[in-house]
Amino acid sequence: MSAQLFGNYIDGAWTEGPAFDNVNPANTGEVVGRFVKGAPEDVTRAASAAQAALPGWASMNAPARGALLAKVADILDRKFEAISAEMTREEGKTFPEAKGEVRRSINILRYFAAEGARLAGVLAPSERDRVHMFAIRKPVGVCGLITPWNFPSAIPAWKLAPALICGNTVVLKPASAAPLSSWRIVEACHEAGIPKGVVNYVAGSGGALGEALVTAAPVKAVSFTGSCGVGAWLHEQASKRRLRIQLEMGGKNPTIVLADADFQAAVENTVNGAFFSTGQKCTATSRAIVEESIYDRFVEAVVERTKKLKVGDGMQAGIDIGPCVDEGQMNTVLEYVEIGRKEAGEPLCGGRRLTEGGLDKGWFVEPTVFAGVTQEMRIAREEIFGPVLAIMKARDFRHAMELANSSEFGLSASLQTTNLSRMFEYVYGIEAGLVTVNLPSAGVEYQLPFGGTKDSSFGPKEQGPAAVEFYSDFKTVYVKY
Repeated sequence: MSAQLFGNYIDGAWTEGPAFDNVNPANTGEVVGRFVKGAPEDVTRAASAAQAALPGWASMNAPARGALLAKVADILDRKFEAISAEMTREEGKTFPEAKGEVRRSINILRYFAAEGARLAGVLAPSERDRVHMFAIRKPVGVCGLITPWNFPSAIPAWKLAPALICGNTVVLKPASAAPLSSWRIVEACHEAGIPKGVVNYVAGSGGALGEALVTAAPVKAVSFTGSCGVGAWLHEQASKRRLRIQLEMGGKNPTIVLADADFQAAVENTVNGAFFSTGQKCTATSRAIVEESIYDRFVEAVVERTKKLKVGDGMQAGIDIGPCVDEGQMNTVLEYVEIGRKEAGEPLCGGRRLTEGGLDKGWFVEPTVFAGVTQEMRIAREEIFGPVLAIMKARDFRHAMELANSSEFGLSASLQTTNLSRMFEYVYGIEAGLVTVNLPSAGVEYQLPFGGTKDSSFGPKEQGPAAVEFYSDFKTVYVKY
């Protein structure tokens, strides 16, 4: 049976045309779906449709917009198991991880649906007699949303939901490696009765469609999650048009392990942060910085724990680590493994592409641990975005903080300690936008702001109440009575 064709969604209608394959990275012989390949003119048409729909959507009261978002969440909830399985098949993460992500997407939609009843402005007393003054929120306009493949449902949800609740209309451009999960959200928007033109979806080449989106005249804001190189290019292009822009990019996230930490919990948190989701998280632990008095013992324990991880098709029970998303990403990871061999010697475990036991049809890489890594090595400085952990030795807490802050990135960081004073020194001193204590570096909730510092992020934060700041502006009103 041939794979289903999934059209783009423009002005409330599904389109047809030449298509590309969405392939299962655990079994490249399986085509999960065929997606219509959008062209720049499709983006232009989608942006025009969004502009035409803007006045009606913006004038709808926010609680009514929220009610429609709640319907979208309910539709996804009814299809929860099927959508989760599709995510595993198109992106590779394990089925339990996929279910966690879909649940998070549903919760994000419900969170921002409720925000429709709380979309408050500012009320302040005037210095003048009989003057009432206040500021109300208004939408920015048409928003371009460019989303990655590693969280193909949650990231589209956390961009789309606040944009819509604030009264904006959108053009969503998903990553070609995993477009189905976000397509399901758009399908749910259609089923929920969100008016035509409010939500538009165009899949296809990132370069061609990204340029069309950032140059489309109706677009007033762009939210992007992806690589640093593309983010820098988008910033340059958006600046020419003075667009509002939000960039979430790379990370080289440290987990600091102090001698006083709960040792076994620190091992579990490090392994979890480094290898779950195949290390394909922008918040994944890429560097473990360990106090020297426990360094040898910690390295041994991490290697022992890593060797127990089961790699395979994420739809199978008991699998911990799925494949890389595609061949290009797998080759990048293996290239960095070779760089690590030259810099730090043979890895203590892992370092190979896995093909035995039926894995030859997928893009599987063994979870890999390097020890004896120093600050000047590339595997300590450059983002790998795969299951590779570099373990570094620190003399003490101060030295560990210096190593952690030496990166040009500043997305997430983790500290493993039972010392309350060290915890607060770390919280105030670490150069990262997301910090955790006695937890993995990866794993966030939707109720608080998300984003990094330094080269990891640019612009207002995402998620939680901060998201409203990016997707809305103020109109200030003075009334003499």
